[in-house]
Amino acid sequence: WGVFEGLLSGVNKYSTAFGRIWLSVVFVFRVLVYVVAAERVWSDDHKDFDCNTRQPGCTNVCFDHFFPVSHIRLWALQLILVTCPSLLVIMHVAYREAKQQRRRAAAGSDYRCLYPNPGKKRGGLWWTYLLSLIFKAGVDIIFLYIFYRLYRNYTLPSVVKCELPPCPNTVDCFISRPTEKNIFTIFMVVTTCICIALSLVEATYLIGKRCCECLQARSGESCQHSRDCALSCA
Repeated sequence: WGVFEGLLSGVNKYSTAFGRIWLSVVFVFRVLVYVVAAERVWSDDHKDFDCNTRQPGCTNVCFDHFFPVSHIRLWALQLILVTCPSLLVIMHVAYREAKQQRRRAAAGSDYRCLYPNPGKKRGGLWWTYLLSLIFKAGVDIIFLYIFYRLYRNYTLPSVVKCELPPCPNTVDCFISRPTEKNIFTIFMVVTTCICIALSLVEATYLIGKRCCECLQARSGESCQHSRDCALSCA
């Protein structure tokens, strides 16, 4: 938890207000729910998957057909891929700080500050932060599509019919705790949609803020040029 707290504070330090909300949603409503509750709900999915036949291998084949990849493993991979871009932002800031220290040590008293604020989102760091937002939103969208393709409408039926060999005929298979699993699935889908919206809003905010700054800088240069022309004519 100490490492987790340090990581969270480091990411928060360089995030916007939207980024802090995103982090809260991810770590509180996705990571903690995944660790505390979701893993236990899916812990017995194979053991309690029951088909009304005693044909050897039929239950295993049917389970593999209806659950090609477990929800819990897909969510684990999704959370890993979604949180990695935030670490890249921290690494970029650390690289700036290390580069500045090396130049300070080499230049001595003649050193000119390279990055007055290494965590300020300018230049390469701005692009790193923006691309991390796009990557996070893209990962969540892709996994939503994967879940939709594997489990239609993100829900699990109580009974599925399987007729794959070596099953002797069409057999009924019963999923363990389908209602509880559906509730957690919908919850994770909703929180994922919220995170996608927050990432896109934050990306729009960054781009809009940068455009406003560029327009203000150009208008300032135009006003300065007009004053210089007026003084030269006078």
